[in-house]
Amino acid sequence: MKKFYVVLVIFLVFTLGACSSNDEGASADGKATIKYAYWDKNQEDMLKDIVKAFNKDYPNIQVKLELTPYDQYFTKLDAAATGGSLPDVFWMNGPNFVKYASNEMLEPINKRIKDDELDLSPYPKGLLGLYQYEDKTYALPKDYDTVGLWYNKKLFDEAGIDYPNEAWKWDDLVEAAKALTNPDKDIYGIAAFIQDAQASYFNTILANGGYIISEDKTESGFDDPNTIDGIQKYYDLIHKHKVSPTHAQMETTDATSMFESGKVAMMFQASYMIPQFKANEYTNEHADVALLPEMQKRSNVIHGLGNVIAKNSENKDAAWKFVTFLSSEKAAVMQAESGIIPAYEGTQDAWTKSTPNFNLQVFLDMAEVAEPYPVSKDTSKWSTIIQDNLAKAWSGQITVEEASEKIDKQMEEVLASE
Repeated sequence: MKKFYVVLVIFLVFTLGACSSNDEGASADGKATIKYAYWDKNQEDMLKDIVKAFNKDYPNIQVKLELTPYDQYFTKLDAAATGGSLPDVFWMNGPNFVKYASNEMLEPINKRIKDDELDLSPYPKGLLGLYQYEDKTYALPKDYDTVGLWYNKKLFDEAGIDYPNEAWKWDDLVEAAKALTNPDKDIYGIAAFIQDAQASYFNTILANGGYIISEDKTESGFDDPNTIDGIQKYYDLIHKHKVSPTHAQMETTDATSMFESGKVAMMFQASYMIPQFKANEYTNEHADVALLPEMQKRSNVIHGLGNVIAKNSENKDAAWKFVTFLSSEKAAVMQAESGIIPAYEGTQDAWTKSTPNFNLQVFLDMAEVAEPYPVSKDTSKWSTIIQDNLAKAWSGQITVEEASEKIDKQMEEVLASE
């Protein structure tokens, strides 16, 4: 009943807002001001440059950037949606998209795409499909990210170990991690963190032949033996092989910080971390990236962001001009040069050349063996279930099998209620 009233309030806010707003959104002299919300500070300078380039074409449209850290981003958006004050344009991701689209918080863009005869062929179909709901399109793709095996060349050299390569299997990773672990210096071979599912255990599940959610979004994959074993292998890096910091250690100091300070020799991490590793003096000099090792196969998660327009925006025409510019070839090249993989096909060369000391081709190759980020209508609910139960396993409170059993039962209850 409470959920019904929340949805009703949001619907009334947007309905009343739409009745009182001007879809053209511009003043008599054609000027407009729009707000653009995002969460990654690493991309701030690049976005400022894109806005400057946009203003050369559209000097009458002022764009105000609004940065909110990811852990607060959707909480802030939810509150803004309830109050009818969403930013005109904002970043959207797969896990939250259906909630916003189904509650009519986003502006469909099908008609604008058709009227402008916008060519969608440069964008990956999988990313376009990620932001479609009930035959309506709500976003133009911004970027995509895949996952690679980052490693510390200095630590490998000191241990006399060959760098990871395309022939590596899971056992090769384990053996290298053992050789790289040095308790006397508090150095670990790898960081088996779980704080970011996309960059960590999702990939061992998929590579081991398991799955997170069924294609029809009705079943959990956590009763599949391959899923459980994929988690177990990752878990064993801490509890069996002793080559990773503990969960408690990585809660105190995150795995990325350990890698950046030379305390961890390897870690799974996504391409969205490139700007940070490039900006960090230590990793810029000593780090590189390789393909993830094969398990039953080589696989990883692919995900991408979309730029969406708020349903209650009073500046929809200006917002649309900005969204199309953000997804243009010009903006894609600027994004590529900053270290973010652009969704616009044909601009990736600029991306691989943006950071020559990192083997960025790895992430393009991983896209060839990637599987879509798992989502459903209530992704956040079952994602929390997964994280909470795996945290108990990682802390030694329950086994991986027990955690998987709990996840499967609770996740299926969520999926059945969608």
